[in-house]
Amino acid sequence: MSKQLSKQLRVGMVGSGYMGKAHAIAYRNAMAAFEIPSQSLICDLLADATPELAEKKAAELGFMRSTGDWKTLVADPHINVVDICAPNFLHKEIALAAIANGKHVYSEKPLALSSTDAKLMTEAAEAAGVKTLVGFNYIKNPTVQFIKQLIERGELGDIVHFRGVFNEDYLADADLPFSWRLQKEFAGTGSLNDLGSHLVQLALHLVGPISELCADLKIVHQQRPVETSNTNSNAIGLVENDDQAHMMVRFANGAQGTLETSRVAWGRKNGLSFELTGTKGSVMFDQERLSEFSLYLVDDRPDVQGFRRVLVGPEHPDYAAFCVSAGHGLGFNDMKAVEIRDLYEGVVHGQTLWPDFRAAAQVNIILDDVLESYEGNTWIKVKQYDGDR
Repeated sequence: MSKQLSKQLRVGMVGSGYMGKAHAIAYRNAMAAFEIPSQSLICDLLADATPELAEKKAAELGFMRSTGDWKTLVADPHINVVDICAPNFLHKEIALAAIANGKHVYSEKPLALSSTDAKLMTEAAEAAGVKTLVGFNYIKNPTVQFIKQLIERGELGDIVHFRGVFNEDYLADADLPFSWRLQKEFAGTGSLNDLGSHLVQLALHLVGPISELCADLKIVHQQRPVETSNTNSNAIGLVENDDQAHMMVRFANGAQGTLETSRVAWGRKNGLSFELTGTKGSVMFDQERLSEFSLYLVDDRPDVQGFRRVLVGPEHPDYAAFCVSAGHGLGFNDMKAVEIRDLYEGVVHGQTLWPDFRAAAQVNIILDDVLESYEGNTWIKVKQYDGDR
């Protein structure tokens, strides 16, 4: 039996760091962009590591109340959606506690550190009848939404190849200090979980199920300095997870692809890009220029044939909610606002939420298969999470 829908989205958010702030901005932007009544979307309770930090961040981010204990938040009777912006290793525990308290769950990616945990979380949510959403926000970009429409309308023909890259340089400096992100216990894999999860989900969204893969991983900076109060300390931490991940993939529809990701690629700040090749045309997209893409169609006249630059505007999905003029462009936080709109429509008006925990669990399955492929130095047949819903 499904949990009864609410007439309000009353949010309890865990974590106020990078993604917590992005979510807080998106809640405000979504209300303005999509004309959501303020009494229907309420940023109610914020939990963080200490009561003092939680109180400070709640005031900054527009939450009405605060707590230094996330367990208090998930049990609060006024909260109907738990928004998880905590580090990766906390996702499972917080989500399962929220589900046990009958809350809908909105979690950042990756859903879990392993496919086993992701499946456990999925099955708990489905058994409880609560709604779930996972923050793979790049597919909410109006540009990507429109590219998906081109594919579905057959304007690119049959997709035969996908090339995806997601490179950043946030750990390119070898002297940056050791942190939880470099430990398997807390982060799982490295660039694969952090960036590759987005890339895998994008490939699934645009092309379809991945049937086979072969992968390679590498730690570029084997050790990093450990920050201590002793200024003369030479303590080092050994990096446990990948700086770079590459994979070749075969899709169930016959298409081929390559996916690569790095957290040590100097100069790349949000270097998510992809090329789609079809039998009738091709598309190129770069997230660092997120409100445009390049399109080639074989049906164009030969004398004007070539990649054209398409500026996204109000004619494209969801763009008009933010701006009435093409070429003005949107930003990262606007994609999160589209995601919040979807969360609101799902919880308050009963619309389907996607990608949900089940879709995110398939990403975790593929990430686990990447590890298996690398460790076995072989191609892997990808397991499909297609159990009963």
